[in-house]
Amino acid sequence: MITQTKRNEIRQRIHVRIRRKLTGTSERPRLNVYRSLNHLYAQVVDDQKGETLVSASTLSLKLKNGGNVASAKEVGKAVAELAVKQGIKKVVFDRGGYLYHGRVKALADAAREAGLEF
Repeated sequence: MITQTKRNEIRQRIHVRIRRKLTGTSERPRLNVYRSLNHLYAQVVDDQKGETLVSASTLSLKLKNGGNVASAKEVGKAVAELAVKQGIKKVVFDRGGYLYHGRVKALADAAREAGLEF
């Protein structure tokens, strides 16, 4: 059985491997996802400048239960709406080393529906 720490170390190794190939620019920033046990965080990052342009999370939206697919859809919709307000239409999706499944997929689909292209 893989312990939680071992699983997180594996995820971090995968994330580093993904980040070697994937960077956010001013024209096409990176939509990063972090998934904790109880909450979900998403931010749009310009790696060239080293700054976060837009962010949303289950904590900032004050959702009752942040660890489910419905909350992920809300976060995806919120981060996309904030990004579109700032004139960001195209992003690069960074799944953060997580499998593209469940909450991560729900967030991505909701962001696409709200107007982001990736």
